[in-house]
Order: sequence, then structure tokens, then C-alpha cells
Amino acid sequence: MMKETSRKRRHHLRVPVLPEEKFHIEQQAKQAGMSVARYLREVGQGYQIKSVADYQRVRELARINGDLGRLGGLLKLWLTDDVRTAAFGSETIHRLLARIEDTQDQMTLVMRTIVRPQADQ
Repeated sequence: MMKETSRKRRHHLRVPVLPEEKFHIEQQAKQAGMSVARYLREVGQGYQIKSVADYQRVRELARINGDLGRLGGLLKLWLTDDVRTAAFGSETIHRLLARIEDTQDQMTLVMRTIVRPQADQ
């Protein structure tokens, strides 16, 4: 038996779509990292399509997560009365907490750019 990829596909299906449906299908195929033909073929055969995550966004999330870890480490040092944080006053701690919240908000925005397009389907 020949491999599926080495066989020539000779039959074509014609499916009329509206312009917005065409756009949506093309976007879904792009998110899955597939050609439109492959995407439709796999969806039509009942395969579950898995989206390809945007690696730049994933790297950005990893950077933000690292920032949160460093900020959390500073807060932990202060809470344990570490000698290195003896000069930290309440003003500094409030700024640190504000930065942690800002960084969490930043992470949420990046996650929305990845998750939201799929949730709106």
C-alpha cells in the first residue's frame, strides 16, 4: 500500500462560500499552520485541528514570567526580613506590588492575543 503523501489527489470538491466564510476558513488554516486544502480535508474527515502557537508570543510570555519571578523574589526577601532588603520602605514595596500587577496585566494581554481568536469562534 502506498503512503498517503505519495499518492496524487485527483478529485476536487467545490464548496461555494461567502467572502467572510472564506476569510474565516483561511484564518483558521493559518492558525493551524496548514494550507486551506489540507485544513478542509482534515476537518472534513473529522480530525481535530490543533492550532500552532505563535512562538514569538510564547517567548514573550516566558520573558514576562521571568520578570514576575524576579519581582516575586524581591517581595519574598522583604517578607522574610532579609538583610539585603532592610532599606526597603513601604513606598518601595507598594511600587513593587504595582509592578507585579502591571506585569500580570501585560501577561494577560499577551495570552488574550493567543486564546481570544479561538474563543470567538
